[in-house]
Amino acid sequence: MGLSIQITEYTYLVQIQSGEPDMRPEVTTKPLAQARTMSRRRALMVGIGAGMSALIGTPMLAQSTNQAPAQNGAPSAKMTATQAHDAALAGDIILVDIRTPEEWAETGIGEGAIPLDMRTDDFVRKLIALREANPSTPIAMICRTGNRSQFVVSALAGQGFPGLVDVSEGMVGGRNGRGWIPTELPVYESTPENIAAALEAVMPKPEE
Repeated sequence: MGLSIQITEYTYLVQIQSGEPDMRPEVTTKPLAQARTMSRRRALMVGIGAGMSALIGTPMLAQSTNQAPAQNGAPSAKMTATQAHDAALAGDIILVDIRTPEEWAETGIGEGAIPLDMRTDDFVRKLIALREANPSTPIAMICRTGNRSQFVVSALAGQGFPGLVDVSEGMVGGRNGRGWIPTELPVYESTPENIAAALEAVMPKPEE
């Protein structure tokens, strides 16, 4: 899958493909020709430095996140599972569970999170739609143990996608922390009805 994102003077093609066998993505980025004009529907205009500071500079996030280097030197932020849960319920972040439907069914989806399978062709397009609809709200990502979320956040932040946060503990925990489920944070069942309701509450509606 590929999607052009306009970053200051240039356009980058961001491609995410599922990897082997732990489902970590392979992310390929390459500069395209200098962008002249792009539709608002397809272009996400960002100021790399100022935009990142503005989007992750809320008082709550300034206190609770740790900065970590991303690809190409762009900063990314980290949160614990508990911090992400509290922030999602307060509306301070949009929390995205990027795991597979099978994983959602196995453990449930974290309360306050929306499920977006990172393997789907429209994954990046949906993230851009979320950013355009919520320009001042950080987007946090969570996976099983923190590997996939760290990789995706790092790759996209390195290409100038602003306001991304890595919930590095993941759902089940690991070397980065205890995790959502061992911490006994609430989850909801991954029924089609629940998933549709969660997405409808946050995702922008398509233009008619």
